[in-house]
Amino acid sequence: MDSLLPSLVSACLYAGATVYQGLHLKQGKPVNKTLLIAVGILALLLHAGSLCMQMFSGNSLSLDFFNAASLIAASMITITLLACARIPVENLLVLMFPLGAVTVVAAQFMPAGTSQLIDEEPGILAHILLSITAYGLLTIAVFQSLLVLLQDYQLKHKHPSRLIKNFPPLQTMESLLFGFLWAGWILLSLSLLSGALFVSDLFAQHLAHKTFFSCFAWVLFAVLLWGRHQLGWRGHKAIRWTLIGFCLLMLAYFGSKLVREFILHV
Repeated sequence: MDSLLPSLVSACLYAGATVYQGLHLKQGKPVNKTLLIAVGILALLLHAGSLCMQMFSGNSLSLDFFNAASLIAASMITITLLACARIPVENLLVLMFPLGAVTVVAAQFMPAGTSQLIDEEPGILAHILLSITAYGLLTIAVFQSLLVLLQDYQLKHKHPSRLIKNFPPLQTMESLLFGFLWAGWILLSLSLLSGALFVSDLFAQHLAHKTFFSCFAWVLFAVLLWGRHQLGWRGHKAIRWTLIGFCLLMLAYFGSKLVREFILHV
């Protein structure tokens, strides 16, 4: 079965949900949460289906640059949709859905890099799954931090927009941010541990860059969480540390994949 149709339908559903939610937020009206989540789930299922057709080849896994980006976007949307059942994070979907639309189309139409096929060994696949989920959660934390920054700025200047008026209180938004950071850091820890256990040489030439920046990001997020717990870090300081840690992770994963697949062709 060809992946073109589910990719295009998924992108259209993501785009439609984004327009629907964006217009309601702009007008200060509440969205129909059930409808929004239902459309998001349908788009996600089609996204996942097309991605599976593109990634799996026989007994191997093809995880090139654009497939990896699409997989991380799908994991972020999955986590956010699941979280919507318990905590008020549906406003994050207005950022997640466009990302899903862009990555599902890019994975379908952009040329693949020269990535190697990955044998489906359970330990390696567990490492990949943990890494993707950790990146997804920490990316959600970045989006959440940007919303906190916007909310804090507008409240301080006493000109909250209709968008901000739909957000939970600032203290709740910051608590959600650190909840995502804790979950992402724990999964990143498990990812690094599984890599040490199942990857033969984490400091081989093609992995050294990724390992170094991932470990650096892990330390940075650990310091941030310690600072929150011990020193009460919040606001702009917490957001700066979150953004720096995220940039390190993106350098670790996508930076190395971009160089290897499209520049060095290895």
